[in-house]
Amino acid sequence: MEEFLELASLQYVLPNVSMGFFDRLSRLLRANLNDLVSKAEDPVKILEQSVADMQSDLVKLRQAVAMAISSQKRLKSQADQAQLQSRTWYERAELALQKGEEDLAREALTRRKAFQESFSGLDNQLQAQSGQVEMLKRSLLKLEGKIAEAKTKKDMLKARAQAAKAQQQLQSAVGNMGSNSAMAAFERMEDKVEALEASGQAAAEIAGTDLESKFAALEGGDDLDDELNALRQKLQGGAEAVALPSGEPSFSVEKEIGLRDEIQEVEVAEVESDLEALKRSIEKN
Repeated sequence: MEEFLELASLQYVLPNVSMGFFDRLSRLLRANLNDLVSKAEDPVKILEQSVADMQSDLVKLRQAVAMAISSQKRLKSQADQAQLQSRTWYERAELALQKGEEDLAREALTRRKAFQESFSGLDNQLQAQSGQVEMLKRSLLKLEGKIAEAKTKKDMLKARAQAAKAQQQLQSAVGNMGSNSAMAAFERMEDKVEALEASGQAAAEIAGTDLESKFAALEGGDDLDDELNALRQKLQGGAEAVALPSGEPSFSVEKEIGLRDEIQEVEVAEVESDLEALKRSIEKN
């Protein structure tokens, strides 16, 4: 018994679950289709198609108005014909009665009554048809006005849609400029060119400094050589003046020779010492 109740409950539950699933699936499909349709809609194309549809409706409405007017004219013609026949048979009844043909007059009045009834029915239809024609004419004029207004708005809306689309494309392009690989490559090459220019300027400045230092060293070397030569000449001239005095005849030859040797030994030793010290000083600098 319990198993039977469980099976019965499943029979009721499964259809409900199935229906809920299909409802959700249907809703999902419709939502996706609506989203695709919305994304695929082009305002310019939709405007053109809308005007074309309205123009097609206008053609159909004109055909309906033309058919209604034709039916109205046909009814009016039938009503006029029935009225004419009714008048004709009334005149015949009068003529028959004047001639003493009462039965013939009665027959003519019977025909007249039939045409009168026909005229009455046709006249009612004609009134209804006339109202329908007037309504269709008003609808036609209203639709023509709407189509004319839609055509005017269509050009304006197309221009606005194209301007909005161009603005959207421009904003998208500006927004993508930061992540655009071409723009990034351009900026990277600009930085590289600036780095190369800076490196070239630094190399030129370094080369100019080296050249100036070389010429300064050469010029400084000439000055040192000149100063060294002048110092040598000065020292040599001083030594000769001390060793060979011109105005001292009172000294003997031996004393003069011994004094000269002593002075020369002292002066040469001092000069060599000073010269070595000067060389070491120049080498250090």
